[in-house]
Amino acid sequence: MRDTAERNDDLLHRVLLTRVVEPGDEAAGRWVREFGAGEVARRLTEGGPVLPGVSGKRWAGMAARAALARPGRDLAVAREAGVRFVCPGDAEWPGQLDDLGDARPLGLWVRGPAGLRLWALRSVAVVGARACTEYGAHMAATLAAGLAEQGWVVVSGGAYGIDGAAHRGALGAGGATVAVLACGVDRPYPRGHTQLIGRIAEQGLVVGELPPGDHPTPTRFVLRNRVIAALTRGTVVVEAAHRSGSLVTARAAQRLGRLTMGVPGPATSALSAGVHELLRGEAVLVTDAADVLELVGDMGQLAPERRGPVLPRDLLEPATRQVLAALPARGTARPDEIARRALTAPDDAIARLYELRALGYVERHGDGWKLTRQAVMSVRDGRAPG
Repeated sequence: MRDTAERNDDLLHRVLLTRVVEPGDEAAGRWVREFGAGEVARRLTEGGPVLPGVSGKRWAGMAARAALARPGRDLAVAREAGVRFVCPGDAEWPGQLDDLGDARPLGLWVRGPAGLRLWALRSVAVVGARACTEYGAHMAATLAAGLAEQGWVVVSGGAYGIDGAAHRGALGAGGATVAVLACGVDRPYPRGHTQLIGRIAEQGLVVGELPPGDHPTPTRFVLRNRVIAALTRGTVVVEAAHRSGSLVTARAAQRLGRLTMGVPGPATSALSAGVHELLRGEAVLVTDAADVLELVGDMGQLAPERRGPVLPRDLLEPATRQVLAALPARGTARPDEIARRALTAPDDAIARLYELRALGYVERHGDGWKLTRQAVMSVRDGRAPG
């Protein structure tokens, strides 16, 4: 464990760097790994030697931003908003983010009472289209509620559509949810989700890489998705067109060795086309929380066996079902004909025919036997005769 002074210095240097470099900048990540955050910050602010792998023009731009950075002020603004900055090596830091290598966040701004590291250990990402259908919103909310009821944390991006439905589903079930934003966590985005994100901060966690007040950009949305993928055990995509950002999350999860899952939709829906493309590859088809937990949960946590309804004729003994199947759909048949088709003796066939008559499946006409009208209808729709 680092001592307090060392941690405070590292924290200030990393906060400064969040004002200088964009999320996921692998060159900056490599500098921090090789030289340390303090040395990188010193060279940027004091005019030290240019670090390797960067042009003079870009270095000058970074130095200009570093000159304007006020990490102490950022931390004070964050504290006032109930936000803390969590660095790699801190007790709250989720170790799975280290799988991102040099693209690992410099740190995370965290808003909310829960511990991020512990929550991330049992978390699943639920992501998808912003302009989702009613079906997609229903599936996301139901799936998230089911996960939350089983004690799992639902992670998403706080956006409109599937993200919002997933957060609401988890909150509605009294469960835990994390919103990973592409802007400062003190600046809810989209604005229409201000109340939702505020509720998540009270009941769950709001997380982001960008310092207080920073605004989102299209690039930052894309880069944010790698954090969602790395933070969780697996990613479920509920509705996504071919160019959906949620597919970026799924592909990042695949690169990191995480599970990827997809909820199927109509083959004619453009909003399900991206999901179906994933399902043709390495993703696994899921339809509810039980399916997801079978994949990401503990060993032996299996989804219930899926089977159709038990029909009345399923309850018959196999030999009796065989005699019933030997009767023609139309007209009558003699007991010896029925016995031959059922591969049994005539006496056994007659005994079972009388049993079937008592149950309403067959009736006797002279020397022959035939299916009752109700039995014919029951074969068509699965109902019991009578």
